[in-house]
Amino acid sequence: MQASRLGLILSAAVLGTVALAGTAPPKQQGQNPQETAPIRVQVNVVNLFVTARDRKTKQIISALEQSDFKVTEDNQEQKIAFFSKESTLPITLALLIDTSGSETNMLGSEQEAAVSFLSQVMRKGDLTSVISFDTDADLLADFTDNMGALQRAIGRARINTPSGMGPLGGDQPGTVFYDAVYLACHDKLADEAGRKAIIVLTDAQDEGSRLRLEDAIEAAQRTDTVVHILLIGDTGHFSIGGGVNEGVARKLTDETGGRTIVVRSEKNLRDAFDQISEELRSQYTVGYYPTNTAHDGSYRKVKVDVTRKDTDALTRRGYYAPKE
Repeated sequence: MQASRLGLILSAAVLGTVALAGTAPPKQQGQNPQETAPIRVQVNVVNLFVTARDRKTKQIISALEQSDFKVTEDNQEQKIAFFSKESTLPITLALLIDTSGSETNMLGSEQEAAVSFLSQVMRKGDLTSVISFDTDADLLADFTDNMGALQRAIGRARINTPSGMGPLGGDQPGTVFYDAVYLACHDKLADEAGRKAIIVLTDAQDEGSRLRLEDAIEAAQRTDTVVHILLIGDTGHFSIGGGVNEGVARKLTDETGGRTIVVRSEKNLRDAFDQISEELRSQYTVGYYPTNTAHDGSYRKVKVDVTRKDTDALTRRGYYAPKE
């Protein structure tokens, strides 16, 4: 898949010819009909990947039992049918790198830390893709387990928009942060199975997307994708919008069950990656058959509580039911 493909998918989505997860793009001349048929998957089990942390120390807790968890869907308690302390499912990752001008002073450090992170976190069966985004989203590497290919892809990320440009400056279109997250979910992760996560290196400033933050969140929820953000601002000179947009970052990660980690210097960038690595490898798997069996495509709110005192559970806040 070529980098320009991401832009084509987005254009179709904005025009309303592509739905969110679960459908394919409209048929193009010469395509095999089987390649464009809608993908229909009826999911009877809801799987939640849960991280438990001590409320005070923020340390991950890895010794809980099934009886320590309580799951509710739309305020109705659900019976836990499946539970595992250590998830062995492969992880499919999308690494998104902000290459707008505001990241000029940090890009080199981000690339080094990202390569180290993937070398540490990836295991047999895991796949990663690499996407850069500024005024457009570019696919630098499709899903692969080849560390050499991923390292080369990360190294190809280049700053595109000069710092200070964009709609506010009037010379260049702005950063398409929301579009990039939407495309990673809709076009790359929708058909992947197992655990799925996006890791974004960005200041969370968006000045050029054609889609909204809500569209990006919905795409992640429909594809069961967790979004983690390493919030990195310009440590040197001018930054569009005056720095990082922590509110946007936290809304996106909170709704999808991920974390926002504010990176204030190059020194703690690797520490932030280490925290995400620990998160990905220290999850409980909690599964249940929803009491609401309607296939109506509705959004269902999910809440996981831990009965152990002073313990918080981090997981996605809901899912979209299958639709007939």
